[in-house]
Amino acid sequence: MDRTEFHYDLPAELIAQQPLPERTASRLLVADGDSTADRRFSDLPGLLKAGDLLVLNDTRVIRARLRGRKTTGGRVEMLLERVTGTRTATAQIKASRSPRAGSELRLANGSSAHVLGRRGSLFRLEFNTDIEPLLQTHGEVPLPPYIRRSAAPEDRGRYQTVYARDDGSVAAPTAGLHFDADLIQALHERGVETAYLTLHVGIGTFAPVRTQRIEDHHLHSEWCRVTPELCALIQQVRQQGGRVVAVGTTTVRALESAAADRLLQPFDGETSLYIRPGFQFRVVDALITNFHLPESSLLMLVCAFAGRDRMLAAYRHAVAQRYRFFSYGDAMLIQP
Repeated sequence: MDRTEFHYDLPAELIAQQPLPERTASRLLVADGDSTADRRFSDLPGLLKAGDLLVLNDTRVIRARLRGRKTTGGRVEMLLERVTGTRTATAQIKASRSPRAGSELRLANGSSAHVLGRRGSLFRLEFNTDIEPLLQTHGEVPLPPYIRRSAAPEDRGRYQTVYARDDGSVAAPTAGLHFDADLIQALHERGVETAYLTLHVGIGTFAPVRTQRIEDHHLHSEWCRVTPELCALIQQVRQQGGRVVAVGTTTVRALESAAADRLLQPFDGETSLYIRPGFQFRVVDALITNFHLPESSLLMLVCAFAGRDRMLAAYRHAVAQRYRFFSYGDAMLIQP
């Protein structure tokens, strides 16, 4: 398929630049088969059924953006893609000229990073101090590039799910940003179970599909873990007639990676699973997700799940109804 088959027109003013005051105040577009309905995210407990299982990604966003200068004085911005050791990481670097292996990048607090080398678009760095406390004191929340402002103190809490617990992501699993403790409690009272897995979101989630044929695109790998306990719970829910409702495309990728050999089984490792139209879903029955960029791999995943024509029609409806798009935007509940 051609990537332009996944294009839609989006006015720039619909890209949410700030979160709403309340997490559950977002709008929710319900795509149920061929029909759509405009609801609120707080309506979710009434839209799911007792016995359904809501699976969420408990990854935690690290303050992965660091700013500094090269020894020549030029400004440099580092976005850590993955922390690989106590003092080592891979990173995307923005500078007027790409740094060479052996060069030094200096941070304002006196710390520094040495460039060990480069692989593709990522640089291997070694810091002269431990990375975790450095990020806690000097790192910035890595807001995505379509949010046209610097990270503010309130982003430290709002660009993080309320159930985040496992450090490792450089982007939030944004479908989960709409949940608060009261909503999760209301779901439990409805008879909807919740369970967790972990997928650490990398910067590849924002990488555009540049190949004309979508089949020629390759995803960056991301680490995920699906536990034996979750696999057993999913099997039990299925036997009792419940549905597996994935919260976010990251959860979909983790679950379907764990079922790549047809049977769902525990998974702990790297996945580069690329879900596009024609993919056979084995685990996920319904999906809660935010709206995704035109021609992106995430939009292709959603189209694979519920049909390209149906999803693009839903997106056109969302644009016409002035929904808010992307990370701090509104959400969809897709029940194909």
